[in-house]
Amino acid sequence: MHEPIRYRAAAGGADTQSAVETETLGVLPEWDLTDLFPAMESDEFAKAFAEAEAQADRFKKSYQGKLAALVEGADAGAKLAASIAEYETLQEIVGRIASYAGLTYAGDTVDPVRAKFYGDTQDRLTALGTQLLFFELELNRIDDGTMSTVLQDESLLHFGPWIVDLRKERPFQLDDQIEQLFHEKSVTGRSAWNRLFDETISGLRFDIDGESLAIEPTLNMLVNPDESVRHAAHDALVATFNENLRTFSLITNTLAKDKEISDRWRKFDDIADSRHLANRVERPVVDALEASVKEAYPQLSHRYYALKAKWMGVEYLNSWDRNAPLPDADRRVIAWPEAKQTVLEAYGKFDPQMTEVATRFFDKGWIDAPVRPGKSPGAFAHPTVPSVHPYVLVNYQGKVRDVMTLAHELGHGVHQVLAGGQGALMAQTPLTLAETASVFGEMLTFRSLLNNAEDAEARKSLLASKVEDMLNTVVRQIAFYSFERKIHAARREGELTAEQIGDLWMSVQGDSLGPAIRFGPGYETFWCYIPHFIHSPFYVYAYAFGDCLVNSLYGLYEKTPDGFVEKYFDMLKAGGSKHHSELLAPFGLDATDPAFWSIGLNMISGMIDELEAL
Repeated sequence: MHEPIRYRAAAGGADTQSAVETETLGVLPEWDLTDLFPAMESDEFAKAFAEAEAQADRFKKSYQGKLAALVEGADAGAKLAASIAEYETLQEIVGRIASYAGLTYAGDTVDPVRAKFYGDTQDRLTALGTQLLFFELELNRIDDGTMSTVLQDESLLHFGPWIVDLRKERPFQLDDQIEQLFHEKSVTGRSAWNRLFDETISGLRFDIDGESLAIEPTLNMLVNPDESVRHAAHDALVATFNENLRTFSLITNTLAKDKEISDRWRKFDDIADSRHLANRVERPVVDALEASVKEAYPQLSHRYYALKAKWMGVEYLNSWDRNAPLPDADRRVIAWPEAKQTVLEAYGKFDPQMTEVATRFFDKGWIDAPVRPGKSPGAFAHPTVPSVHPYVLVNYQGKVRDVMTLAHELGHGVHQVLAGGQGALMAQTPLTLAETASVFGEMLTFRSLLNNAEDAEARKSLLASKVEDMLNTVVRQIAFYSFERKIHAARREGELTAEQIGDLWMSVQGDSLGPAIRFGPGYETFWCYIPHFIHSPFYVYAYAFGDCLVNSLYGLYEKTPDGFVEKYFDMLKAGGSKHHSELLAPFGLDATDPAFWSIGLNMISGMIDELEAL
């Protein structure tokens, strides 16, 4: 079935294209979902669903229980290719429906009409998916010898990588009826708890000086220049998190237990192995990444935050000061037109094709930018299906980091557009490489801004901002990964109290951030709002993977630009059709080599060196 929205932090949407104009930010676009369907109650949506259900029924009657005989008969390769093509067509229709429902619902998760529409759609999609479940299971029951022979047929050249990739799931595949049970119960299990989390987060309100705010503007106050504002935002977050801690603890416990049950039945050895399999990355590669980042903590986060405390004239930074702007930082509000121009110009300096693709998002209503009540916090790019186009969501508030977030998500969007040629089954890139284009887009934008810095102070401010973003992407995400490992391991011994979860959270904070950070009362609750832990367990290391990879790629680009652009676009166009080792080979990079991670980490350390010199 089509994958759900991959949350960077959260997702949102609107039914029709419109715009919100503010006095300082300019006109902020809201996306147009009519390229998927005209409306929730439209005839087009109803007809597409009916067509998908009818096609699924015909597909099941045509192929269930017949694949083994099909690959043994005459023209086996051509017949198997035809069956996969039919399956891909169905996935395209299903993906379109799922994307529209998910984006519509996420636009206002507290709206009961959207919530019902999303819930009803999920129910029907689950039933439809049950009809199709047999296909991949039966393909994986074909013995290796027969499949190897069939794969030699020219008819299967396009789908060959998908089949090879699919067969990596074989050791963890269960009996058909058990797989069906897992699938059907997901709508009342994991998916239901995900939905509860989303609706709870979107509905939270935080009281600051008598004003009731949603989570996104409250979190934004943690980067306010005024320390008293940051402190007030921290305390408001703590107060509301504490009021809802029982709910978040129950969600966390339930989902961790749900995953343990699935892992036990499928016989995964390690608590993160299912994520590694989904990412098509080997456990030793992730272990090497984790070890390398942890070893670098003193040279990265510990050193930088001590330096920042010195700049701010204090002995240590309170937790609400960690992301505070520097005293001499540029505090102007960056209007939307300037943000757009900044990103597009940076992309264009790399290659005009990037600008051309990214411009479509602005011109055709593919971006949702304003902060709205009910709209989930964060940012994301959702690929939908190859026959349509991706959609990008940001919560734009005019800061440099918001510009970088825009560059990040547009990088995803460009990647998704270019990979669309692989078709519905192979367009989506595993999470580890899915972050490559996004982080590369950020790097291009940062370098462009840095080159245009007017003086040493402006350069220092930009460097510091980039270092903080990289620490949040690499150090923080590996700390999150360690936290998740501790949570899932501890949950196997019994249900965890909110206090125990908080203790595990704090156990990774000091190690990762260092002695220059002091944690205020209540910081032990800050685990509860992070959606990655809920929607995609162990997702977080993909950010560190992508950042270190991009640092290495950008270093190569600066040293040997000739031919780089062509190889880079070839990597993006490959989508999920190649393993990370194949995609990195043309660049001479090998993620299995521990030295590979040092390249990326040394770039961060070098920026801190420059800041110390400044």
